[in-house]
Amino acid sequence: MIERKPGIYDGRNKSSAYKDLVWTVATSSNTSVGIEQQTLFTLATIEKNLAELGSDKSRIVSAQIYIANMTEKPLMDAVWQNWLGDNPQHWPQRACLGVNLEGEVLIEVTVTAVRDI
Repeated sequence: MIERKPGIYDGRNKSSAYKDLVWTVATSSNTSVGIEQQTLFTLATIEKNLAELGSDKSRIVSAQIYIANMTEKPLMDAVWQNWLGDNPQHWPQRACLGVNLEGEVLIEVTVTAVRDI
């Protein structure tokens, strides 16, 4: 059975789970701030979404990060690394791509994580 957690946008959910896998996506709840703050807000939402489906950031196996300005990648990376912590066993495989995002959105993150069932 697929579990789905609705988000605020029509036609898509913020999170889904099937068996022991969880998928979620987030952007910043505040787009009036810079990349570092948007990254913090986005990762806080990712963490909340994972918890809703019985997982957490230490169980992320894959992440895709889309940023509007690749010159700001080092700023995003610092926030990302601090959020993940020092344990390499909690670091996921990750890709980062520069893309055109809507409006003032500077970052979008999608992850796949494992949960206990």
